[in-house]
Amino acid sequence: MTPHSTTLARPRSVLFAPGNRADLIAKLPRSAPDAVVLDLEDAIPATEAAKAAARPILRDAARDLIAAHPHLAVFIRVNAFYSPYFNDDLAVLTPEFSGVVVPKLESADDVTRVRAALAQVDVDLPVMAGLETGAGVWNAREILDHPAVQWAYFGAEDYTTDLGGVRTPDNLEVLYARSQVALAARLAGKPALDIVVTRLNDEDAFRTDARQGRALGYSGKLCIHPAQVPLAHEHFGPTPAEVARARALLDAAHTAAQAGHGAFSFEGQMVDEPMLAKARALIATTPEETSA
Repeated sequence: MTPHSTTLARPRSVLFAPGNRADLIAKLPRSAPDAVVLDLEDAIPATEAAKAAARPILRDAARDLIAAHPHLAVFIRVNAFYSPYFNDDLAVLTPEFSGVVVPKLESADDVTRVRAALAQVDVDLPVMAGLETGAGVWNAREILDHPAVQWAYFGAEDYTTDLGGVRTPDNLEVLYARSQVALAARLAGKPALDIVVTRLNDEDAFRTDARQGRALGYSGKLCIHPAQVPLAHEHFGPTPAEVARARALLDAAHTAAQAGHGAFSFEGQMVDEPMLAKARALIATTPEETSA
């Protein structure tokens, strides 16, 4: 099989679908997410019969999806490495996937073991690391530093369960962990995806949550419903006004440099290097459809 060449530098949205629902998998591209994940973990009942029944459905649906949408980043989420389902999940993997999502990773050694398992089935896929336990959050930096890991996400629901905590609307109980994962991702130079919003019919809740995630430094959002995708793009992708301002600032910096001025003002504000660096970073991560 030909490896799937789609790259995913800084996703704003990653949309999940149950691996046993071929009808939903076929519809995933309609909301134009940056990436999709076909899920064998949480979306499938934790029984051997249910997992076994889902695998061939996912395999065939994934093949059709990739053939119909060759530029879409398509991932599969397998079950956790230490679960009884992980090894059998590997049979579904092919080089056509953009990567494999591995939940509940807790150390760099875990990633090394996952990579060895992938080698056993002759599939070399980059890993999206799920950091959703106390140990995973504590060891976030070493996990993200592993060369096999290219992306990560923070899972608030599983993290809170692992700690014996309680989820609240204001997310204060996961603020430390959420920040820890974002910081580790920044230091490792890899994008991190922010927590799921389970209130599917509450746009205001998603917007509030997304603003928190962006403020903490996340590149995008995990989405569990197509309606959440445009909201994620709204908050994690730069607006046309932000892009225009960044370009104007960089143009002004270029003009000042040509005139031999090291310092200059822009829109009544003295410009320093951090402002220019932020503008350059915004332009570099602007999707083509926004910057056109």
